[in-house]
Amino acid sequence: MQSVVTAQQSTKVLFARSESGKLKMNTAQHFEYSDDPRFYLQLAQLVSSTGAGTFSEQMLQLVGSLVPIHGLELSEWTLDVRQSSISRINLLGSAGLQHDPPSTETTDHPLLSSILHMQAPLLVQLKTPLDAQRPQQNTHQCNLVSSSGDRRRIICVYRLTSLRAFSLTELSLLKSLSDTLLPLVEHHAQILAQAGHRKPRIEPEPGSLDQAFSGRLAQDSVTLSAREQEVCLGLLTGGTVAEMAQRLKVKNSSVETYLKRATAKLGVSGRHGLARWMAGG
Repeated sequence: MQSVVTAQQSTKVLFARSESGKLKMNTAQHFEYSDDPRFYLQLAQLVSSTGAGTFSEQMLQLVGSLVPIHGLELSEWTLDVRQSSISRINLLGSAGLQHDPPSTETTDHPLLSSILHMQAPLLVQLKTPLDAQRPQQNTHQCNLVSSSGDRRRIICVYRLTSLRAFSLTELSLLKSLSDTLLPLVEHHAQILAQAGHRKPRIEPEPGSLDQAFSGRLAQDSVTLSAREQEVCLGLLTGGTVAEMAQRLKVKNSSVETYLKRATAKLGVSGRHGLARWMAGG
């Protein structure tokens, strides 16, 4: 029998609810990546590839740099809640090692019962049966799921059983990453749907991050000065404060001032807040 473990069960030691109902982590070590310029460069590349064929590959690189995985699959499910079944599954992309997914029958998919009546984003760990005939293809699976009406957007990450199962620390990190990744998957799905098919669009041209940044500013009706935009884009693409200061021929403190002004206008705080804003958070 399939065994399904939800985030609330598997990571209860690592998460606590604040008075506002939001999940908080009780240790800072899981946010070590937030100060790594490489993380922001990878995140910027992921944002730029939304709707493109490289989107899933960019996500694999970003997640894989933090948690060892062999592959991932992105999908969008449409559910028939009254019938407790799956109406349709659309594949949004995949990358890395290909694997045999669980049964996609409309009523007996092992993930269905956990996500049918979900109210908030979930992390669901699937314990899949071992295949004695093809042991080299056995995997540990972790699913990050968001909900919008009868739609579910799912990031399934997996690794071979030659590695241990996902630890509580790794599940905790994946759950925190999902706050940024799931909105991007939703946006990716919307772009593909607007194109009228599920085939990825052409690759983004150079400069598309600038266009995406300008689009987010227009969406939020925010106006930044040219220097404020330069600093934000430089930091989003992995630059450091010192590098930006050298490029703009100003002091480090001036770069920090531009960043503070920009993030204040955006209603966020710091580099990590800027990245979340850019990702649609």
